[in-house]
Amino acid sequence: MSHLNKDLRIIRKEFENSSDRLPDKIRLGNNFVDDFIFGNSEAADIPINALRVIFNIISIIGNNQFRPIDRPHQLSLFDEEFETDNNIFASIKIRNSKISPSGSTKQVVAAYEFLTKFKMAWYKSENSKGKEIKTFGGLISLPSYDVRGYTTFLISSYWLKKLMVIPEYNYVLYNLVYHIRNNKHVILAIWLSKIPEMGTSVKLSTLNKKFGLNYKTANDFCFKFLKPARLSLNQHNNLSFNFKCVKDLITIYPYDTTKIVIKEVSIISKEQLKINRRLNYFKERYALQEDEMVQFFYHYKNIAQTRNLFEKAFVEFVKTNRMLKKKSTDYQGHNFLNEIQNIIKKNYADTKMGELFPNGYPVII
Repeated sequence: MSHLNKDLRIIRKEFENSSDRLPDKIRLGNNFVDDFIFGNSEAADIPINALRVIFNIISIIGNNQFRPIDRPHQLSLFDEEFETDNNIFASIKIRNSKISPSGSTKQVVAAYEFLTKFKMAWYKSENSKGKEIKTFGGLISLPSYDVRGYTTFLISSYWLKKLMVIPEYNYVLYNLVYHIRNNKHVILAIWLSKIPEMGTSVKLSTLNKKFGLNYKTANDFCFKFLKPARLSLNQHNNLSFNFKCVKDLITIYPYDTTKIVIKEVSIISKEQLKINRRLNYFKERYALQEDEMVQFFYHYKNIAQTRNLFEKAFVEFVKTNRMLKKKSTDYQGHNFLNEIQNIIKKNYADTKMGELFPNGYPVII
């Protein structure tokens, strides 16, 4: 039902998630990705919770997305509904827990504030009759909490068209923004879905600019950014990559992770599966970020002595916290690893090896 509010915003359609069924993947239109996420060939530093808003918008309107070449009549209907006048919007409602599964109101508010202000400007488009349509704002406007546990907001016809009318698009896994905490890794995954199967070669300066980074050498970029990102995507995405660097030129080769799973499972041992499950337990329970896990995961997986020292330190860590009537999960991320590192260092110093080589303890951070 259409209505006109006091700010002369005409709401032509209302979207909301009619079921709790979640999609496996969403379709990201290339026009939207190029304009909103990679404007001027530079990736926007969009926070992870704001990315969750975007993924949920696309999930909700997913059944209404179409390619004009397949459904030209649908494009005419869109123009008739949304591109007949200025300031025409759709209303969208999203459950707050989809944006902050931990229930943080602060995170929800920050996500919507970012998307309201980001790229706030006048936007112009031309409808099928040649009329110029003008809209002012960011991706969303007027977020409000009119229903407990939900946020409702408006999205302009300009951005709605880029999300809904998708001549070219790529699939991205919906759960990517929940399994990966590093927003740049998610944005890298979106970019990866757009590059050719044979790979691409890019200069360090270009990649630094594209992802808002400042690495001095290609080797640093590869091993401090790409390597932990690849670890994330290997675990949580259907598309990951290999890379190599020669001087300042970095070559990235995407590959389908689903095509190598069977081979990996066929050769992986029961002990390796046990180790992987244990590492996933630490990652989830203590909120380890991808860049915090690289060194810890490597040593735990490949060096049995370090793995034993870590497990011994972890038992002591939990026991000490219980005595102090504290929860071990009060320590998250780097703080957790730092506590374990201190116990490992202390225990190592009490061994014969510690007497001979005081600085020979394993370093996990």
